[in-house]
Amino acid sequence: MYTPQRPSQSEDLPIRHMTYRVRTWGQPQPGMPPLVLVHGWMDVGASWQFVVDALSEAFFHQRHIIAPDWRGFGHSMLPAPCDHYSFADYLGDLDALLDHYAPGDQPVDLVGHSMGGNVAMLYAGARPQRIRRLVNLEGFGLPATQPTQAPQRIAQWLDELKALHAQEIELKTYDSVQAVAARLQKTNRRLGMDKALWLAHEWAAPNAQGHWAILGDAAHKVVNPQLFRVDEALAHYAAITAPVLAVEATEDSLGQWWKAQYSLEEYHQRLQAIAQCRVAQVDDAGHMLHHDQPAIVAQLMEDFCQH
Repeated sequence: MYTPQRPSQSEDLPIRHMTYRVRTWGQPQPGMPPLVLVHGWMDVGASWQFVVDALSEAFFHQRHIIAPDWRGFGHSMLPAPCDHYSFADYLGDLDALLDHYAPGDQPVDLVGHSMGGNVAMLYAGARPQRIRRLVNLEGFGLPATQPTQAPQRIAQWLDELKALHAQEIELKTYDSVQAVAARLQKTNRRLGMDKALWLAHEWAAPNAQGHWAILGDAAHKVVNPQLFRVDEALAHYAAITAPVLAVEATEDSLGQWWKAQYSLEEYHQRLQAIAQCRVAQVDDAGHMLHHDQPAIVAQLMEDFCQH
């Protein structure tokens, strides 16, 4: 099993009437912005371990590195059952987390993967003074929608709420941690067994029945009742004042997900709304590029955030 080169510390932080699990490396450094790493959907803060291990000694010792488990993922569970999650709550959580770790509106360097990248882009437009550098790893946003889709979306949401309460929407359990690791490898063919087994211990845990259950809330599978509005996203992008590095894998995960609904070309057109943005690609990598090529991702982050 993979052995972390730089062990982390975990702390539980009261945030917005819930307890947030936050993984940290190092200590606050005077005059240096914290490096905040936010994970994607059905992932956990521990997912960043391989990238943290790949950072140079000089950069690592200059930064306080912070990686929360988003609400409803990992060990950041709500105190009472929840039947759906609002995307805006991630923005509220991030704002409160930064108030704690970077008080006084101290700017931070923010890195987000997938869903976390989408959160980071919206937050950087809403709180531009808070972000010094922004690295977006495959946070593409969603296909454009039309207002006429709203009634159908709400109907779908209502149906899925009923299905969730009838326990028709659940997260799969596994017979062993090895089975969890195999599941991770099935999703990501480049993930070695050593890393998969280590991640499996962070991504799942034994339940009362002795099965390994994913550390996530099944309510995350309920569709968002709000449509994704491209014009609003572009307004956020235009309000970003920090330089942005948009990193994507050469294996076109966007095209695989959305087919003809949304393309990489359209995503690049959206990025033109950002005042300072450049695109970088990571070869021999898929959507989990921070697992596939952690050294390359670490170098890109480091070079971009050094300035």
